[in-house]
Amino acid sequence: MNIASDHELLTRYGCGPVRFSGDSDALYERHLLFDNIVAPPAAGMREMFEAAARSVRDVLSQRWILTEGTYDRENPKRIYYLSMEFLIGRSLSNNVANLLLDPAVKEVAARKNIDWLGVLEQEPDAGLGNGGLGRLAACFLDSMATMQLPAMGYGLRYEYGMFKQSIRDGWQHEEPDNWLRRQDPWEVPRPDEAVEVSLNWSPALQAGRLQPVAGRPSSLLGIPFDRPVVGYGGKTINTLRLWAAAAPGSFDFKEFSSGDFVGALAGRLAAESLTRVLYPDDSTNMGQGLRFLQEYFLVACSLADLVRRFRRGNIDWNTLPEKVAIQLNDTHPTMAVPELMRILLDEAHLGWDQAWALTQRTLAYTNHTLLPEALEKWPVAAFELLQPRYLEIIFEINRRFLDTVRIRFPGDEERVQRVSLVEDGIERKVRMANLAIVGSHSTNGVAGIHTDLLRRTTVKDLADMFPERFNNKTNGVSPRRWLLLANPALANTITEAIGDGWVTDLARLRQLAPLADDSSLRQQFRKAAHEAKSRFADWLRAATGQIVDPASIFDCQIKRIHEYKRQLLNALRIVVLYNRLRGNPGIEMTPRTFFFAGKAAPAYQLAKLIIKFINNLAGTIDGDPIANGRLKIVFLPDYCVSLAERLIPAADVSNQISTAGYEASGTSNMKFMMNGALTIGTRDGATIEMAEEAGEDNFFLFGLTADQVAGSRSWYDPHWHYDNEPETRAALDLIFSDHFSRSEPGIFAPLRDSLLTQGDHYMHLADLKSYLEADQRLTALYADQDAWARKAILNVAGSGKFSSDHTIAQYATEIWQAKPCPVV
Repeated sequence: MNIASDHELLTRYGCGPVRFSGDSDALYERHLLFDNIVAPPAAGMREMFEAAARSVRDVLSQRWILTEGTYDRENPKRIYYLSMEFLIGRSLSNNVANLLLDPAVKEVAARKNIDWLGVLEQEPDAGLGNGGLGRLAACFLDSMATMQLPAMGYGLRYEYGMFKQSIRDGWQHEEPDNWLRRQDPWEVPRPDEAVEVSLNWSPALQAGRLQPVAGRPSSLLGIPFDRPVVGYGGKTINTLRLWAAAAPGSFDFKEFSSGDFVGALAGRLAAESLTRVLYPDDSTNMGQGLRFLQEYFLVACSLADLVRRFRRGNIDWNTLPEKVAIQLNDTHPTMAVPELMRILLDEAHLGWDQAWALTQRTLAYTNHTLLPEALEKWPVAAFELLQPRYLEIIFEINRRFLDTVRIRFPGDEERVQRVSLVEDGIERKVRMANLAIVGSHSTNGVAGIHTDLLRRTTVKDLADMFPERFNNKTNGVSPRRWLLLANPALANTITEAIGDGWVTDLARLRQLAPLADDSSLRQQFRKAAHEAKSRFADWLRAATGQIVDPASIFDCQIKRIHEYKRQLLNALRIVVLYNRLRGNPGIEMTPRTFFFAGKAAPAYQLAKLIIKFINNLAGTIDGDPIANGRLKIVFLPDYCVSLAERLIPAADVSNQISTAGYEASGTSNMKFMMNGALTIGTRDGATIEMAEEAGEDNFFLFGLTADQVAGSRSWYDPHWHYDNEPETRAALDLIFSDHFSRSEPGIFAPLRDSLLTQGDHYMHLADLKSYLEADQRLTALYADQDAWARKAILNVAGSGKFSSDHTIAQYATEIWQAKPCPVV
């Protein structure tokens, strides 16, 4: 970086006069020397990463302060996004790109002979999320900052992520994901802004286990850790605030002095355990209790903090909905309803009607699932133990709400029971989705079909009560991370064709559509795809030793392992293809490499067996000379954002094959489309809208529709497909003859039970033949690389709607009524 560019960049971000690098007083060199006490020539890769990250944080720090100062001074309506997950991935490369520092940093790396890619590899993926919900939250924060919206994210600072996944003998094994083992250079602790959270119980050590003791009130401290959220261009630096739990005191000195050294630390152990792990195993009562406490802790800390911010510039509580928009990302933060009511009733001393109106106008709820088991229900007993005041408020909300229902639908007590916030039964439970819908002014789904099914099936009675509250906001992804940063070759090709305006206005990709018939552009697209595939193959070989052929079709399915996502259907397709080779070794078959990645929940045994089956299938095919050079399967362990950033740009084919009516939206589908992969999939989630945007003839759609799935549920018999479809029967017979488990006979019997004995709930066999027919159309097109490139261009051209910027613009205008607040 020369002196002129130093001056230009540092003046832009208000942190001069100082150089980024180049002399002993520059940011990078000083951090190496004074933070790590290491001479720059002796620095290791980790020290280089920390110095580079802290230098970038120095560059943005004054702009970060200026952002918050502008919000305090201008007092705009502020958006607070509450989520149990923020799957942000790595931050250094993203922040460098959004600050427009990329050319300068690479120049420094080249001049100093630093392996910049090696430096980036030193940063672990932040263990703050698991799947699409958390990744969506991260993309939304990026878009809000880029669009200069006054926004803040609230989450939990998990010390350990969900788990690190390894594969041994084909099985998933879970290991701790200690992503904070080394100090994170991005986070800024704010102990002076800690929040005290009250509990109606105290922890005690009993028989070697921490147990809650009712009737002994205690408290926790929520310590905030702030991370910068850099908008593209660096104009706005918003904040992601993560809460860590701590005990008010270090330990019970009296107990310690009496010799009970471990018991004296019970309070501290309980507090620190609260934010220790993302997603504790909820197959046990203890795991469920911890998850419940995590949700309470997130809400109590975040609302105390945002109310404190509101009161800094506003005296009148009636202005709360004009100054604050709180978005609940799924049901996890739904305790915000009773907590905000508690604050308004008990601290602001407002009347019930006034408090309730303010609560509803301030809160909005995003639903992310159609699966009944994912709509949280918490035992009434848990509320009684944790925070009885919440239960009083929930019961009163419910009483008033049910009175309204009875007036509107007289005599319909069955409806009353269905919409009640409290589910009666052996164990009474609070229905968190019902509470979120009743307690907010907006409930949105995340894809057109998802929102429609919400209204018509999942919460139909509540939609009948409040039709005006239901709306759709189809998900989106950040084009900065998922195209500009992840796929530089394709990004450059697009920019050369239509300019760089697409980076912040993805709708401009539509300009590519009329260019799809340009042979030169098709050639450039093919070149960019080959470069991405070769780069991934090189990385895979270096990282794992596995060798894949970039000339083969890269056919990908990467997502959480679940029966409804149907990784098993994909595996059945591969078994059929393998069987075709076994039956006719001379058959013409385009070389294919099938990539799988994803984690199964630790207690989800069938999902873990599916992983085992995929790996056994891979091993069998690898060992069979018939398949050599034609079929290969690779299961990539420990799926994370960084792995997705490598694989998605390299993909030729994206599998989006969930049972129709089960996937809310999906976001990996959008990332693949944006990077030029062609989709083979069912009419489910956002894939329907993607096909509408690009044209169904540019997709490979197959299978039952959501209505057909629902309509055939009562009579569907998987045995019919086994009896009447020869390839289906042959594939299943091969699996259950232990062809893929010769040393472990009978291990895949639960798959037989699921597919045949138990009725194939997710209709794998119903869709298999149609899937194979779509697959044949796909391989036929791939043989014509020019025609394939044309469809890839049209897919990219149609992906503009699926930018998170587009989605956030809809949230801002239609739900939050929030406007940009430029930082000055």
